[in-house]
Amino acid sequence: MMRRNAAWLPSVFNDLFDTDFMPKANATAPAINVKEDDKGYTVELAAPGMTKEDFNVHINDEGNLIIKMEKKQENKEEDKSARYLRREFSYTKFEQTLILPDDVKKEDIAARVENGVLTVELPKLVEEKVKVSRQIEIG
Repeated sequence: MMRRNAAWLPSVFNDLFDTDFMPKANATAPAINVKEDDKGYTVELAAPGMTKEDFNVHINDEGNLIIKMEKKQENKEEDKSARYLRREFSYTKFEQTLILPDDVKKEDIAARVENGVLTVELPKLVEEKVKVSRQIEIG
């Protein structure tokens, strides 16, 4: 059954948009992929045109992974013949909370932005096999 580790994914992917700037009806959340292998989990968030300066990735007090994305853009276009100034404001704000599985090694989480994709690597804890055999002293 595939629901073993999938429980932490859909329920926590709530789209938290700043409705003052971006009405929810028009908002499109970035596509998020989550992959798992033996070494860990990889979260990929598609964000075309974004740079690493537009992101904030951190672990909060509850141990959840918070991904924030914010980009402000202002385009001015002046038409000299008509003597008017047109301004276009573009504001993108996105925040995502991921409740991490217990087997994530939180101190080794790493993030990078390449080609419009934010990638967050979540390595798994490696359980060290502790030897249980030992000599029992007879008292």
